[in-house]
Amino acid sequence: MKAEIREAKKRPPVYDPECPPSTPEALAEFAAMARELRKNRRNPAPVVALRLMPEVLAKYKALGKGYTGIMADVLNSVADNPEILSKLQG
Repeated sequence: MKAEIREAKKRPPVYDPECPPSTPEALAEFAAMARELRKNRRNPAPVVALRLMPEVLAKYKALGKGYTGIMADVLNSVADNPEILSKLQG
């Protein structure tokens, strides 16, 4: 595998004619847009510790990269649903 990567590095890039490479000006514009988005990001979510059953954590981890974001989405959905919350409160 490493040998294939070394060989690929020696070859020139091949561009799709329908999708030409970005110009330096376009890349600079994208970078400026990303900086602006980061600057305007509202209250980043706080980091918390949460105890979970190992089986539950394994199920989320099986979803792959980004599983913590999925966990956050699930928690947000439940928190926004009073019917589910009332059932959980007993």
